[in-house]
Amino acid sequence: MPESMSFNRALVEKYDRPGPRYTSYPTAPQFHGAFAADDYRAAAQRSNHPGSEGVAKPLSVYIHIPFCKSLCYYCACNKIITQKTHRAVEYLDYLKREIALQAELFDGSRKLTQLHLGGGTPTYLTSEQLGEVMDSLRQHFNLDESDAHEFSIEVDPRTISRERIAELRAQGFNRLSFGVQDFDEQVQQAVNRVQSEQQVFDLVQAAREAKFKSVSVDLIYGLPLQTVESFDTTLSKIIALRPDRIAAYSYAHLPERVRAQRLIRREDMPPAERKLELLELTIRRLTEAGYVYIGMDHFALPDDELTVARNNGTLQRNFQGYSTHADCDLIALGVSSISKVGDTYGQNVKELSQYYARLDAGLLPVHKGYRLTDDDRLRREVIGALMCHGRVDYAPLEERHGIRFGEYFEGSLQQLREQVGDGLIELHDDALVLLPQGQLMMRSVAMAFDAYLGGGQQERFSRTI
Repeated sequence: MPESMSFNRALVEKYDRPGPRYTSYPTAPQFHGAFAADDYRAAAQRSNHPGSEGVAKPLSVYIHIPFCKSLCYYCACNKIITQKTHRAVEYLDYLKREIALQAELFDGSRKLTQLHLGGGTPTYLTSEQLGEVMDSLRQHFNLDESDAHEFSIEVDPRTISRERIAELRAQGFNRLSFGVQDFDEQVQQAVNRVQSEQQVFDLVQAAREAKFKSVSVDLIYGLPLQTVESFDTTLSKIIALRPDRIAAYSYAHLPERVRAQRLIRREDMPPAERKLELLELTIRRLTEAGYVYIGMDHFALPDDELTVARNNGTLQRNFQGYSTHADCDLIALGVSSISKVGDTYGQNVKELSQYYARLDAGLLPVHKGYRLTDDDRLRREVIGALMCHGRVDYAPLEERHGIRFGEYFEGSLQQLREQVGDGLIELHDDALVLLPQGQLMMRSVAMAFDAYLGGGQQERFSRTI
C-alpha cells in the first residue's frame, strides 16, 4: 500500500465511531426553524457585497430532482418513487418559479460557475425537460458558458442511452457521475438495483466520446451478500474501466430510520469484520492501480483536477463532496436541498406539498437554517483544512481570527492526545498534520474540533469508517 495511505485493522476498528461527514459545519442537526426565508434573503443580499478580493463570490447551484422509477433498498436519500412522469412536469413548473425567485436575490454580474444535479434520479427527467431547466437557469442567472465551468449530473445507467449522454454534453454538462454500487448480480438483486456491466461500459465510452472532462463511478461496500471475492471482481472491472474518479461509500444499514432498508434480509447482511475486509481490499486495489486517495471515500487519477487541487492546496468541500472550484455561494433548489450563502445555511422544506404551497404564495421554500457565529466560522476553517489538505496551519487562522491556536483549542488538542499516541496525527508548534495512518480516521480527528457533539449528538450520525 502506498505511503499516502495506510490500513491498520486494529486502529480502524478502534476509531470506527458514529460521526458527521462534515459537508457542512455546523452540521444539519443544528439547523433550526427560527432561521427562515427572511434570514436567507438577508444573507443573499449581504453576499452581493465585494469580499476581501474586491469582488463577490461566484455562484454554485445544486438542484434536487427527487423522483425515481424504482426503489433501491439501500438508499437513504430524500426521494419519491413513481412511474407517473407527469409528476415531474408539475415539479419543473415550481422549480422554475424557485429559480426566478432565487435569482432576484443575487447580483446579475455574479457568474454561475458550478452546477450539480442530484437526487433521486436527475435523469428521470427527459432531455427536453432538462433543457427547460437549463434554459431557465440561463434566463435568470449569469451562467459561465466556457468549458471551465463545473456542471455535473448524477446518472442512473438504467435510465439513459448513449445518445442521451451526447445530449447532456450539448446542454452544457461536462462531468458525469454513474451510480454502479456493485456489478455482482446477487448483490444487485438483494438491493433491487439490477443493471448490466455492459450498460455501464457503453455509457462510460459514450461519455469519453462526447469529451466529458470527468467521469466518476460510485461504489458501495458493505451491501448484502457482498464477499471479498465478489467485490474484488467488481473492483477489477471498475479498474479496467478507468474512470477519472471513484467514490467508494460505506453502506450505513439503519433500517430503524430508513424504511426502504427494511426490505433487505437481515441474514444477507455481511458481518462487521467483512466490511473492514472490503474497505481494506478497496484501498489496496485502487491505490495499486494508481488512484490517489483524496479523502472521505474519494479516489482520483493522478492527473485529475481533484488530485491537482489536493496537491496545490485549493481543494474545497461542500454538500456535493470535494470540489476544485474556489469557495462559492451555494444556492440550493428543490425539495430538501441545502444552501450555503455567506455565513448561513438554509434548507428547503422536504415535502412536495409544502414546497408547492410556499411557491404558490410567492415565498421562498426555506423552512430552517443556521447563521454561523465567529466560533463556528473558525471551527469550520479548521475542519475544512483537515478534510481537504490533511493539515491545519495555525498562523493564518490566528491572524484572521485574532486567537492563539493552542490556547483557543486547548481542550480539542487535549482530546487528540490518544490519536497522537496511535500515530494518526502529529502536533507541532505551528501545525496539526494528519499522518498516512490517520487518513481513514480524519473524521474522528475533525470531531475533536466540533463544539456540538455532546449530549448524544454523535449517535445521530453514521459510523465514520
